[in-house]
Order: sequence, then C-alpha cells, then structure tokens
Amino acid sequence: MSIPPSQHTAETGHDLSVRLGNLTLKNPVLTASGTCGYGREYAPYMDLSKLGGFVTKSVTVKPRTGNEPQRIVETPGGMLNAIGLANVGLDEFMEKKIPEIATLGTHVFVNVAGHSVDDYVTVCRRVDAAPEIAGIELNVSCPNVADGLMFGTDAALLRELVQAVRPVVQRGVLIVKLSPNVTDVSLMARAAIDAGADALSMVNTFLGMVIDIEKRRPVLANASGGLSGPAIRPMAVHLVHKVYREVAREAGIPIIGIGGIRNWQDAVEFLLAGASAVSVGTTLYIDPTTPLKIIEGLSAYLSHHGMKSVRDLTGAILQPVPSTSTSAKLTGAEG
Repeated sequence: MSIPPSQHTAETGHDLSVRLGNLTLKNPVLTASGTCGYGREYAPYMDLSKLGGFVTKSVTVKPRTGNEPQRIVETPGGMLNAIGLANVGLDEFMEKKIPEIATLGTHVFVNVAGHSVDDYVTVCRRVDAAPEIAGIELNVSCPNVADGLMFGTDAALLRELVQAVRPVVQRGVLIVKLSPNVTDVSLMARAAIDAGADALSMVNTFLGMVIDIEKRRPVLANASGGLSGPAIRPMAVHLVHKVYREVAREAGIPIIGIGGIRNWQDAVEFLLAGASAVSVGTTLYIDPTTPLKIIEGLSAYLSHHGMKSVRDLTGAILQPVPSTSTSAKLTGAEG
C-alpha cells in the first residue's frame, strides 16, 4: 500500500518521513497496540490518515475473551492492565476488520500473538497475504497470559519463532515487540535481528501489582498486570538507547520507541535515544488527539533547531559533559 509523503514537508520544508523496513512512513508517530482496537473504534476521535501508522490490538488464531475483570487499574503515573489478549480471532479479523482497515488511509500493522510457533505462523501467513496490511508486529512479550512471556524472555525460543515466521511474512514489514522483563534486552534484540526482524518495537509493559489493602487481595483478577504510562518512560528510553547503541545501530534496524509518551518532548527523547519512530498508547485515554500534537511539535522542534529531517534526530544524543571539578579529579589535578 503506497501512501504519499506528509504535507508537513511541503508546507514547512521539514521532512517528517521515516523508513521502516521497505516502507516509508509519512511521519514517525504510530499508535500502540491494544489501545485503539482495530481502527474503527479510534477513528471518530481523529483523522487516522494523519498518522505515520496504526497498530491493531492483538490477533490470535482463535477468539479470546481475555481475563476476568477487574482488568485495569489506574496507578500513580500510569495504568496497570491485564486484558489477556481479548480479540475476535483470525477468521473474523480477516472477514470483518480488514475491510475497515482498508479505509483508514495510513499504514496498518497487525499485532500477532500465540501460544505456539504454529499459532504465530498461521496468523502471520494469512495476515501477510492481505494487501491492506503493511506489516506484522510479533507480540512475544505480553505479561498478561499464562505463557505470554515464553518467547520474549528466552533468546533461543525467540530466534526459533522469528525464523519460523520470517518465510511467511514475504510482503510486509516484520516487527518484533520486545519485553523489558528480561535480564539483557540487547540479547533478545540480537536474537530477533539475527533471525530476520526488519524492525523492533520496545518496550512492552513492565510487570506490576496493585493490592487492595482493605480486602488484602490484588486489585486485578489476574493478580499481576502490565504497567504502562509516564512512570515507565525513563526506563523505556534507557532500554531503547541500550539496544540502539549495542545492537540496532550497527545492524541498521529501526526501533519504534514505546513507553509513557505524552507529548512531542517525550517523542524527541526516544528519537535522540535511538528510536526511528514512536508509538503512543496510554495517553490516548486522556487525549486521543495526542498523536497530532506530537506531529506538529516535531515539526516545530525541527524548525527551532534548523533541522530539515526528523531522521537526523535518531541516536543524536550527546554524552554528558563532566563538570570542571569532576574532570580535575579524573585527571589527578586535585588531591
């Protein structure tokens, strides 16, 4: 599906387009999986054609009702959710959701989840065959189902999964969504890239729990859930920078930064850390027009700094400058 460049380039002289595998996105702002349904649910709140891309909620082989309620609880600086990958299933998605997706006017990526390698392969094969779909985001990092972290926390299993999926994703971009709930996220990133990933999205939610102190029980029926929102942003920025510096930059693999992005300043942080694009999620429940404000803010930021392309921001972080006293101590000038 070919989509023309953003009008921001023509109107302001700033190039907001970014590359993601074999695709050119009109700008680097996407929605995060699980926050906007399959597109139709979000469309009344903003013009989705303005987005660089839209990521659907997860699709599995069979329909899933998800976890029992309560499934969401607000926390200081964020939200804890344990939805449990509730979705309509592959058959209904292909029959009823694909025609709606065709009207959105932006690149659409389908988040795919499963319990086994065969599950992922089955969904990916059928979804990739649909010309309305620009790519697939492998969800190997959901903390809200019994085996949701199986592939996302074991490098060997992740490599096996991506290697199995890669041959059936022949047309679209293959994105792997990484979990932060690991000892070394760079190890997982390298496994995904070596197995054929075109891009990485990171990070998924952090494991967390909220307890009702009067009932002395977890608030969520699932006990634990995934923490998202502003509280996780500094950790997500750190992990994006780590993977960019240690793995992705040399491999030439773009990163979609995710985690607590509320405004264009947050988006710039992720880009400077090494992301090529960003996904906006939890803040959409507060202001669904946030992506448009981020796009406008990025254009203004480029203008303010005399930059032509948003791509020049990726990995452009500068290292801290030591203070005079620190430098003196390091060189032995004191003591």
